[in-house]
Amino acid sequence: MKKNCWEFKLCGREPGGPRVNELGACPAAIKTTHNGRNAGKNAGRYCWKVAGTLCGGKVEGSFARMIRDCSICDFYILVKKEEGEDYFL
Repeated sequence: MKKNCWEFKLCGREPGGPRVNELGACPAAIKTTHNGRNAGKNAGRYCWKVAGTLCGGKVEGSFARMIRDCSICDFYILVKKEEGEDYFL
């Protein structure tokens, strides 16, 4: 089974996760508009398109800034490999 970002990164920001009280629930874990994209739950396999996700211990902002950081993320690279370049975007 393919993992969502919070399962892969173990960030704890999924609903009920251990860091929700500290940092809030991650938008990728609760944003339903991308549910099923790349076979993920909510935006769990499309997190680079969602502002407010966690990267390197801090909350990310705009897509333009995020995609620069996300392009070197091990999870982003994994999804890109699993889904194929044409599909995953």
